[in-house]
Amino acid sequence: VVMSTSHLLNYAKHITPGIGRISNEVFCRGQGSYLFNTDGRKFLDWATGIGVNSTGHCHPKVVKAIQDQAATLLHAQVNISYHDKMLQLIEKLIPHMPGDLHNFFFWNSGAEAVEAAIKLARHATKKQHIVVFRGSYHGRTFGTMGITTSKTVFKAGFGPFMGPHSVAPYAYCAHCRTPPSGGGCCLAPLDELRLSFKQEVDPSEVAAVLIEPVQGEGGYVVPPDEYLRGVRQICDELGLLLIFDEVQTGFGRTGRMFASEYSGVVPDVVVFAKGIASGMPLSGIATRQSLADSQPPGSMGGTYAGNIVACASALATLEVFEQEALIKNSAQRGEELRAGLRAIAERNPHIPVKDIRGRGLMIALELDLPIGAGKATQVCKACLNHDLVLLNTSVFETLRFIPALNITAEQVQEGLTKFEKAIGDVFPG
Repeated sequence: VVMSTSHLLNYAKHITPGIGRISNEVFCRGQGSYLFNTDGRKFLDWATGIGVNSTGHCHPKVVKAIQDQAATLLHAQVNISYHDKMLQLIEKLIPHMPGDLHNFFFWNSGAEAVEAAIKLARHATKKQHIVVFRGSYHGRTFGTMGITTSKTVFKAGFGPFMGPHSVAPYAYCAHCRTPPSGGGCCLAPLDELRLSFKQEVDPSEVAAVLIEPVQGEGGYVVPPDEYLRGVRQICDELGLLLIFDEVQTGFGRTGRMFASEYSGVVPDVVVFAKGIASGMPLSGIATRQSLADSQPPGSMGGTYAGNIVACASALATLEVFEQEALIKNSAQRGEELRAGLRAIAERNPHIPVKDIRGRGLMIALELDLPIGAGKATQVCKACLNHDLVLLNTSVFETLRFIPALNITAEQVQEGLTKFEKAIGDVFPG
């Protein structure tokens, strides 16, 4: 039965107003890099469900894997037994994991996986405190809201939160107040992190340091590799566990399987989700066996943890990654997209572009405007008028570009053309 858009929207009022959204479109179909609404209008999707649809919408190999598994076994509960797709997925994942992080726990969402990492850190260290970083996003659950610092709207009115935790500065070079005259990074946030262990929390009370190797909701901020290596060094000196939240950066998004590969830093725990299963809800953590052994049987689990259909989707996703060289494509198309954005900025000097940054297909364009100016949101809405789905991010006026990892060079140019028209609508020359 085909229902009209106007009929369906009559029921939108029954969805909690606590959910914010960039548009009132009603999407009903997706194919590759495109979305279709209930009126049949076609949009180029550069939001991908916030970086989830890594293989695009409804990749035929992923769809077939989901269909085959759904016809075989829908649910095999992890606290009752093993299931074949989870064990096959582990076999596929092990060669791609940083260092010796070969012990896994699978869950459903990124926030749940972050909580699993914190539970592991507390079990392993018998300590409580978590150190996070300004601009971080780790989730919306009670275990993660308190350690999310990218926007207050994510947690205002919900406290008190789980504690204890403290917040250290992140290396956000575009907003550095004392940039070195010769370029590069001043690395002052490392000094601040060291100072925090003298003024705010004693290292003897810290369970772990939790950081995104590229910040997501904080603005797609790419820190210098030496900054992440410095964080690792501080953790090693003080005997602290280091957790990398790669929920948004993992699985090819930055042009590498994991963003940690750029710095060469191997964390003690890595958190993953989003792109692993092409849209099916699957997340997890990976750690060393010695850390995992600190948890007694029965201390971890969940009704839908590591769902067998989601694991089948993840297996198919990894096969597509290999067969279609998606990580290489992410790196190449990302270079083209960044170059295209720089060209747009050069052709339109009246547009207040502060910074264009990113790795792979995790790219940001930040406008040089005051916080709260609202222009980034206006650009996103203008993009819809040109059949492009684009999102903003951060409290700063920042646009983010997260297309499917199998986007073509032609689709990059198509999107750049649409984007230039949309931003021109908001900033007419």
